[in-house]
Amino acid sequence: MPLSIDTRNKLRGISSATLCTALFKRGLRNQFIQDVRPVNTNMDRKLPNMVGEAFTLRYIPAREDLNPMSVYQDRAHPQRVAIETCPPGAVLVFDSRKNARAASAGAILVARLMKRGCAGVVTDGGFRDSPEIAAMPFPAYHQRPSAPTNLTLHQAMDINVPIGCGDVPVFPGDVMVGDQEGVVVIPAHLADEIAAEAVEMTAFEDFVSERVLQDGRSILGLYPATDALVQEEFAQWRQKNQR
Repeated sequence: MPLSIDTRNKLRGISSATLCTALFKRGLRNQFIQDVRPVNTNMDRKLPNMVGEAFTLRYIPAREDLNPMSVYQDRAHPQRVAIETCPPGAVLVFDSRKNARAASAGAILVARLMKRGCAGVVTDGGFRDSPEIAAMPFPAYHQRPSAPTNLTLHQAMDINVPIGCGDVPVFPGDVMVGDQEGVVVIPAHLADEIAAEAVEMTAFEDFVSERVLQDGRSILGLYPATDALVQEEFAQWRQKNQR
């Protein structure tokens, strides 16, 4: 079932940290992609999150006789096909085996994804042309910059199959959410309920932060709300702040 506009909009305003907690409550401990961060580390904190369904590309270690520069002349090359078929609103996710010694892609391919209306791109490897990618108004996440072409170490094999990215299983259609901290993977069938719960969690955490930062309150009895009066206070705060 496609990601609804309502759920997509909710997820745009929820931190990856809050989503990880909501997933942990359901027994899912390994949904935050490891060692992956925004290419643009100066992202505006007010920008909405990257949100989109996963469309995947799997790399295997390159074998030199099968991976010369001439493979790009083949229009059926899996990397090129993935760039041209990743659906608008989706996030292209590379399985680069956590190997950033060669790029997963570069600025031209990322620009093509942006122009096609995709929601973002994620790799557990690296991107080349990273300064150019960082300047694009497009969410991109990687391990670190990497100048060598992907053909040096990566051979594109499978499109839109289950992969691993930064030690996290990613299935086609899973919901990818990225913020300044990193990227979390939400199983597709849980996206609606996770988004709804996380909106409530975010409102309460905003209330708690205000009490701690502005009023100097202790977290005891407040976070978690074991004091019965806290829930009443939160309800009044929420009404006042239209949350």
